[in-house]
Amino acid sequence: MKKLIIAISGAMLLATSAFSMDFRPSVGISGSMAVYAATGTEKNFNEAGTAVDTTTDEHGAFVAEYGSIFLEAALNDAISIGIDYVPMSMETETTENIQNIGNLPADPGSGEKRNTVKVSFEDLTTIYALANLNDNVYAKVGYVEVDVITDENLATGGAYGNTSFDGFTIALGYSLDMADGTFARFEASYMDLDGATVTNDNDSTKSVTVDGINGYGAGISIGRSF
Repeated sequence: MKKLIIAISGAMLLATSAFSMDFRPSVGISGSMAVYAATGTEKNFNEAGTAVDTTTDEHGAFVAEYGSIFLEAALNDAISIGIDYVPMSMETETTENIQNIGNLPADPGSGEKRNTVKVSFEDLTTIYALANLNDNVYAKVGYVEVDVITDENLATGGAYGNTSFDGFTIALGYSLDMADGTFARFEASYMDLDGATVTNDNDSTKSVTVDGINGYGAGISIGRSF
């Protein structure tokens, strides 16, 4: 929700500036597909705070397809600033791991324990600057924020809280002007998000660290300038 408020406030600020200072505003929609990779580490700590059990998983080929809306204001013929907001949630597949707890048949805690987790990315928001390199080719750089919502079922109990990631994106694109101020854009991009650490709310000796998410994407946008 915080990202939505920021997105709406930023859009209103851009629109107000655009009309009050005779900037050229643009609005549009985009469709994108991206492939991301991530590395996550789960750690169990003893009372001294030393990690006694560490499991690292590398997750690749996480494919995301999403749509977004954007509002943009041209400062001059070469530079524009804008905000892009993804109103939909992007979910990973549910993953499962099996832990063997205990090694004595008489131990009631022995046996296989199954843990499942699914992650959703919500309110992906990008504030960006776009530079026209010539009549058609442009480059773009932006600051990115996204909420990370975890949905887990842990055999040992508890849950890992939600968090947020931030980072940057760069892109290179081709813009094609059409009639009545309408334009189409074709864009290739790279995104890099910083990681975060979350602690089990039922057991502070367990934590999960995501070292970061990065990946490549491609998108098509349709917009109109006024």
